[in-house]
Amino acid sequence: MRKMVWLAAGASMLVNVAHAQSSVTLYGIVDNGIGYQSSATTLGSTEGGHSLVKMTTGVFAADRFGLKGTEDLGGQTQAIFTLEEGFNAATGAESTTGLMFSRLAYVGLTNPTSGTLIAGRLYSAYYTLLQPFSPEPKLTGYYAAHPGDIDGTDTDFHENNAISYTSPNFHGLTISGEYALGGVAGSFNAGSSWSAGAQYMNGPIGLAAAFWRINNSTPGGGPWGGSSVTSNNGAQIGLSAINIGYQTAQAQQRFAVGGSYTFSPAWDVSVMYSNAQFIPGTHSAFTDTAIFNTFGTVLHFKPSPAVDLSMGYAYTRATSANGISSPAQYNQINFAQVYSLSKATALYAAEGFQRANGQTLGINGGGDIIEAVASTGDGANAQPSSSRSQIVGGIGLMHKF
Repeated sequence: MRKMVWLAAGASMLVNVAHAQSSVTLYGIVDNGIGYQSSATTLGSTEGGHSLVKMTTGVFAADRFGLKGTEDLGGQTQAIFTLEEGFNAATGAESTTGLMFSRLAYVGLTNPTSGTLIAGRLYSAYYTLLQPFSPEPKLTGYYAAHPGDIDGTDTDFHENNAISYTSPNFHGLTISGEYALGGVAGSFNAGSSWSAGAQYMNGPIGLAAAFWRINNSTPGGGPWGGSSVTSNNGAQIGLSAINIGYQTAQAQQRFAVGGSYTFSPAWDVSVMYSNAQFIPGTHSAFTDTAIFNTFGTVLHFKPSPAVDLSMGYAYTRATSANGISSPAQYNQINFAQVYSLSKATALYAAEGFQRANGQTLGINGGGDIIEAVASTGDGANAQPSSSRSQIVGGIGLMHKF
């Protein structure tokens, strides 16, 4: 509590500090609402599910506050920094216990002709390039991320010890790459991560493609090591009913392509294809690489300046491996409605339905073959359905500052 009070007091003073060649800005989002799940159980269980009504937070946009600043160094070069903390607006708690700036913490240099170089706790280049084509901006990641956020296109993953370079925008084309150091003695590769890709945004057309590799810091796979750069203060990120059987992977890798087209100020559509792989090592609890292919699309309609309406569909299918002859499939449909009360405040509603079929590995990995259960978006990752179907929905109020 003292830490939060100190930070808020410091922020209020920093906001008033502005010189001719430097600036510091305080910003944030607060988002609270009420949500419903037709079935909720504990992760790893396929029984005991019950309907659930609860207060939700950070549904349409994750709760956060942050400081970002720039200093002019001459020759159009600027020093930049961002410090961003996630929190739970329903309880006041940190989003990740023990991390003061859990979302972003970096410093760097930027120049319009040379590009941007930053270092610290970052999002991957894969995420930043593909995010505009994912369900997150229009439908929320909480209810509408591709099942379980299996392809990592929502904001679940942050990377420690990362260095990222993004090129200048050249007629709509941007190239970005990032490497995060695991810091494991005796192994440069253990616990590390890297990603790279390109994005093209010009007029009504948007395109992107990117690749991402994450390595477990535990040699040969096994329990996810705390030195892995995607570890959240020691916790493994991105686990859901879709991939819980592959949590001991030696490595994860993802490739995705996305595209969008704006027909008019009122209509636009985006599509995405992704391939996510969980690669075993000698100490993993499974033996064959698990592959999940996902296709998703989002249609967005803006009938007036204050109203946004969106709908989306996603289909994820696993490949046959690890003794599974009828691999899991997930069909998911989502809707979202947003009414802006002002430029900073909006009311929203969101709904989703997912149907799972086939089989997957349970929490014990190889040999633990179970019926696939529904886990809509990534808001249900910790409380999936105990059955093949799940209905979710919620309403909320979001304010940006």
